[in-house]
Order: sequence, then structure tokens, then C-alpha cells
Amino acid sequence: MRHVYECPMRWADLDMLGHVNNVVYVDYLQEARVDMLRSHAQRESDDLTEGVVVVRHEVTYLSPLTLRFQSVKIECWVTEIRAATFTMAYEVFHDDGEAGRVVYLRASTVLSPYVFQGEHPRRLTPEERRAYLGDTDG
Repeated sequence: MRHVYECPMRWADLDMLGHVNNVVYVDYLQEARVDMLRSHAQRESDDLTEGVVVVRHEVTYLSPLTLRFQSVKIECWVTEIRAATFTMAYEVFHDDGEAGRVVYLRASTVLSPYVFQGEHPRRLTPEERRAYLGDTDG
């Protein structure tokens, strides 16, 4: 399942050169991830949306992003599911008409469902696996 989030750009996101600050991209990824989990995964499991921790981020910067008066799009999807982790991929971009899709960043995040009350990670349930793979047939 792929999910597209339209992330509003803010003046405060810019660095001294007028580009979106590299650290801000991680916030953008989080906004897209939360939107996807709330939109899709919550139907399957409330626990997963309330108890996910980031294990690792990998970010590849492709082109500087400057402020525009339109939202930047972030497409995200699950690329791998393991016993107690899943990996999400992201692409941050604008659709620029005839120029096509201009990609500013590609990234991936390894996440783990987490039981905050017990302070430990947990395994993904079969229902969560199906939700993330977009398999509605079971």
C-alpha cells in the first residue's frame, strides 16, 4: 500500500541559504508516517499507532528544497516486514507539470511496535502484517 501525504511548508523550516533544513526532513517523514498509520493501520490495530518507535533512519538528499506556496508531497510505503520490525520507504517530491516529478529526498525508516507500559518491543500481529502489505483478503 502506498500513501501520499501533502506536507505544508513553513518559513521556520528553512536554513540560512533558504533551503529546507536537513533536520526538518525527518520531521516531514514523521508527519507522513503518522498520517499513514492513522489512515490505514489504525483500522487494524490501535496499539501499533500508539506504540511505534524508530529504530533507524537512512536519508539520501537528492536536491535542495526551497519554500513554495504549495505543499510538498511525501509518498510512503512499507518495504519489509520482519517479526518485530517493519521498514518504511519515503520519497519527498513535487509534481512540476511538464518537468514531471522532482524528487528532493529518498529515505527509509526501520520501526518497531513498542509496549510503553511494559517498556519492551513486541512482535507484529498477522493483522498488522496484512494491513501494511495492503492485503485485505487475509
